[in-house]
Amino acid sequence: MKVCYLDVETTGIDAAKYDIIQLAMILEIDGKVEKTFCFDIKAVDPTVYDRRALNVHNTSVEALSEGYEPLDVHKSLVTLLDKYVDRYNKADKFFLAGYNTRFDAEHLSNFFRKCDDKYYGSYFNWQLVDGMSMVYNLVYMGALSLPNYQLGTVCEHFGVPLKDKHNALADLKATKLLIHKLTDIFKIGVDHYGK
Repeated sequence: MKVCYLDVETTGIDAAKYDIIQLAMILEIDGKVEKTFCFDIKAVDPTVYDRRALNVHNTSVEALSEGYEPLDVHKSLVTLLDKYVDRYNKADKFFLAGYNTRFDAEHLSNFFRKCDDKYYGSYFNWQLVDGMSMVYNLVYMGALSLPNYQLGTVCEHFGVPLKDKHNALADLKATKLLIHKLTDIFKIGVDHYGK
């Protein structure tokens, strides 16, 4: 199984309007980490941002014009993904995994579009692995109740270390550990159900 753990920091919530300014990925194949990386990226349009989003990850307006060029990051990313995925084989894609994965996936998909690449789906399937949804399932089953379900709170509850919150790579490493812990919890249930 191919899993791409993904976390992004952005200039705002709306993926069509705002840009990725930090992109982190951990590529895992059959349980083995193949590649870990994080890019600080210049905003495609540094004049469009939501101040609240910048405050969350402590980014200045000036920093939006710093980092790698978006097109260079896109080229590096595609070159790397081509090593692990046959883009022409519909069955050979990465599962995207994260915490609130849909947010990150929408931003990544739009990043591809902003780089004039409509082939995002050549690398990633649309079956998302989402730590937040897993947590909400535990809430629904009456097995978990927390004051909030932010990544930091959930990680603390499950004993997952999280340093440097809202740094894409730090969040992602914690998210990966969290998903593995949550998967183990659900696997026990699935194993029991299958008997």
